[in-house]
Amino acid sequence: MTKAFNNSLANPSRRTFVQSLAGVAALASLPMPAWASGKMGHKMGGALRNGMDEVSGPNVHLHIADGMFRTGKRSGHGIGLNGTIPGPLIRLREGTRANLMVHNMLGEDSSVHWHGLLLPFQFDGVPGLSFPGIIPGGNFTAKFDVRQSGTYWYHSHSGLQEQMGHYGPIIIDPEGKDPVEYDREHIILLSEFADMHPHQIMKKLKVAEGYFNQQKTATFDDYDMSTQERVMWGRMRMMPTDIADVSAPTYTYMINGHGPADDLELPFEPGERVRLRFINGSAMTFFNIRIPGLPMTVVQADGQNVQPTEVDEFQIGIAETYDVIVTPKAGTFALAAESMDRSGMAQAALTSESGRRANFPELRDPPLLSMVDMGHGGMTEGGHDGHGGGGHSGHGSMADGKMDHSQMDHSKMNHGAADKPKPAMDHSDHDMGGMRMRDTSLLPASVDVNAGVDMIAMNPQDRMGYPGLGLDNVPHRVLNYKMLRALKPDHNTRAPDREMELHLTGNMERYMWSFDGKKYSSVSDSPLRFAYDEKVRVKLVNDTMMAHPIHLHGIFFELVNGAGHAQPKKHTVIVQPGSSATFDATFNEPGDWAFHCHLLYHMHAGMMQTVSVAFPEKADR
Repeated sequence: MTKAFNNSLANPSRRTFVQSLAGVAALASLPMPAWASGKMGHKMGGALRNGMDEVSGPNVHLHIADGMFRTGKRSGHGIGLNGTIPGPLIRLREGTRANLMVHNMLGEDSSVHWHGLLLPFQFDGVPGLSFPGIIPGGNFTAKFDVRQSGTYWYHSHSGLQEQMGHYGPIIIDPEGKDPVEYDREHIILLSEFADMHPHQIMKKLKVAEGYFNQQKTATFDDYDMSTQERVMWGRMRMMPTDIADVSAPTYTYMINGHGPADDLELPFEPGERVRLRFINGSAMTFFNIRIPGLPMTVVQADGQNVQPTEVDEFQIGIAETYDVIVTPKAGTFALAAESMDRSGMAQAALTSESGRRANFPELRDPPLLSMVDMGHGGMTEGGHDGHGGGGHSGHGSMADGKMDHSQMDHSKMNHGAADKPKPAMDHSDHDMGGMRMRDTSLLPASVDVNAGVDMIAMNPQDRMGYPGLGLDNVPHRVLNYKMLRALKPDHNTRAPDREMELHLTGNMERYMWSFDGKKYSSVSDSPLRFAYDEKVRVKLVNDTMMAHPIHLHGIFFELVNGAGHAQPKKHTVIVQPGSSATFDATFNEPGDWAFHCHLLYHMHAGMMQTVSVAFPEKADR
């Protein structure tokens, strides 16, 4: 069994990890650790440890170095910080001054982006945008006042280094009393590891987009699809199982750098209120989180406190964070983080009895995409057409009945209630083989129609009430964005000054991804410009069949989710396939900020833009 370090706030000894071992070693004439001396490279036989230590402010040193990494039977070239994957937990306190010093021991440029942190743009860590990057052997220090609290993380913004292990957690303790009461905490940093180099993965995706899909449909598969449905998908040359670009068996899914074979344990004492800080630090994986037999109360989203909401499962997109409170009784509970395509699972045992194994649930049947995911909304809200769930239930004939969801409040529905079979969806009015999947007349003039745009959503619907692919018909409570309410609304109540619409575009076959049909390389000199303190309502329209986690650097936005003055703040939003999502943003953080899809290979392929916020008049720059 692998034991996690104890994150209990009542245990100060866990903070005794030395902030700069290199500096202490120099003063004491002791040998420096390999990761601090530049002798960690995989060619030198250095090994990166699983798991993470802790460093605390105000002065923090991070050393980036590569080495060999192993989890279970999978081993390969990794990039860690301070000798571990993930990198160390950085613990800061609101109201203090932080000095985060990064030392690049790699043989290539690197960087660190402080994901979700409010700080001057020149310290945000995006090479070519906010700073030049950190050259081999170089250093960079981010100095800023800590003016927030919550759960965040950091990662590389250079090439594909993030996929190799260049990431770690950040916890900022509040200056005053924490509104969330708990006795113990555990960080749950979700990620994946591949022994295939990420540039090789990218090459294979460009050559054959479905290369890593091990769940394709075939003539004699056991997917519960009618002949009519199979013919429809075949005519459109699309695959209803095209859920994830990369998945198991290419990936080993990990919690805190440990794969399932490591038997990671997270200790607790019976009756404690345990805070689980979930961070999705993966490159490409949406995870569905559940602890069978143990309800979870969501208390924070993307570092922002929300009104407590009890659920049994939630989906976490890449770059999102959720904090939950659980109060387990004596025993061992299975913490299961199942990949959205259900090809694999990250695992840990939440236990009061060390050594006692948890009974993890089996992988559920893969979900299937639906017509709603292709942008044919209006038939159902949130994909309740019998095609989103596991177990392949409800995939029979689609011409028997219609279902009107226009008057339903899906934010309050038990998405798993399966007392009555759901009526099948009526496509009798559609010739699916002749349907226009690329009707350019539906696009605004701002979209550049080219070979990189192979699909256009005909009728994209707002799906804030959708819990995520495969979770709309499970027999328990599942979180969705409409259930999130800010704990203490502090947003700007004035109406938006203007509105704008951005389209998420792509060509899945050619693996081309962009905003408004324009790759980042072609718009780097044409940023999205905003006046200082301008409030803008932004509508994101997903013209693709994949869910995209869209992240805005440096600025929190409010989800337009029907919560009124309690709209929750986030830094990342999942835009469901063939659908739309809307947020309000007040652009009061001047500078140039990255705005991109957090699916790493999508961003690398061009799904990124620059948000340029003007400085206030007479401001010091």
